[in-house]
Amino acid sequence: MKKRRTTRLIRIGGVPVGGGSPVSIQSMTKTDTRDSQATLRQIRALKRAGCDIIRVAVPDMEAAMALGPIKKASPIPVIADIHFDWRLALEALRQGVDGLRINPGNIGADWKLKEVVLALKDRAIPVRVGVNAGSLEKGILARYGHPCAPALVESALRQTALLEKFGHDLIKVSLKASNVPTTVDAYRMFSEKSDYPLHIGISEAGPPAVGVVKSAVGLGVLLWEGIGDTMRVSLTGNPVQEVRTARQILQGLAMAKGPEIISCPTCGRTTIDIRRLASQVEKRLRGIQKPVKVAVMGCVVNGPGEASEADFGVTGSKGAGMLFKKGKVLKTVREEDLLDELMKEIGKWRP
Repeated sequence: MKKRRTTRLIRIGGVPVGGGSPVSIQSMTKTDTRDSQATLRQIRALKRAGCDIIRVAVPDMEAAMALGPIKKASPIPVIADIHFDWRLALEALRQGVDGLRINPGNIGADWKLKEVVLALKDRAIPVRVGVNAGSLEKGILARYGHPCAPALVESALRQTALLEKFGHDLIKVSLKASNVPTTVDAYRMFSEKSDYPLHIGISEAGPPAVGVVKSAVGLGVLLWEGIGDTMRVSLTGNPVQEVRTARQILQGLAMAKGPEIISCPTCGRTTIDIRRLASQVEKRLRGIQKPVKVAVMGCVVNGPGEASEADFGVTGSKGAGMLFKKGKVLKTVREEDLLDELMKEIGKWRP
């Protein structure tokens, strides 16, 4: 893995972004923001899953007015997502949000942007310049003919220059497309031209079966190259899965600590229900904050070897199984007791 790219440090509420800080995880609520209680329930669920920063849509003034109660009760910093109407951005700031996300393709005339920037500057609130391939400025799109990486970069540089012109530099930038190569190229190009912190993601990645793969490929490449300060996995589905996927990407690159499960794919030698056991272990590990590595294996071919590299491991055959700790056999137990015995040992363990 390459050394992390050096970027400026900003803070979203109490969460540092950039400047070598750990990569933070973001998501976006999928509730009606005007329903503050439903929105807060989803924010709390996302927090439990490991979300660091939450973004909420602000489609109208009623939603903007709901931001105050949401912000007051939210356990994590709140960013208002603004499109089209600059007055919504001003109201969101009056409601006390921790950050704004605006889109250069649809915020309107420069004087409207200036009003928003002056309000941001007065409160020392960061803003994300969110460039999306699907909503580039008409002039830039006409010049390039299609939403390519250079077009995304030009749009982002133009917008950051305007913010700087109006005296505000608490900025982070995203350059997203649903196409993975376009997205990766855009972030690479921008990172060579600017040291603003980057929010990385694949826009409209798709339903989980597709979106998880696209996000892991695109974000994994960027993070491996040292690019990215905060991230969101965008899936058509429960936002909790977005957060879990983001954590798994970071853990897969050894950029975050937490439970890790390895399990065999099963084969004709398997006589224990590994699919069910692995699924149960994965669910039970979600509530654990320890950096524990667990191997769930189906037979003696790779089982003992994988278990020796994990903090805990289980392997077995029909009716019985062995429980390992740091490669040593702790006990042999009945198949139906493997899960509970494993979780008991993990509960007692102090890494």
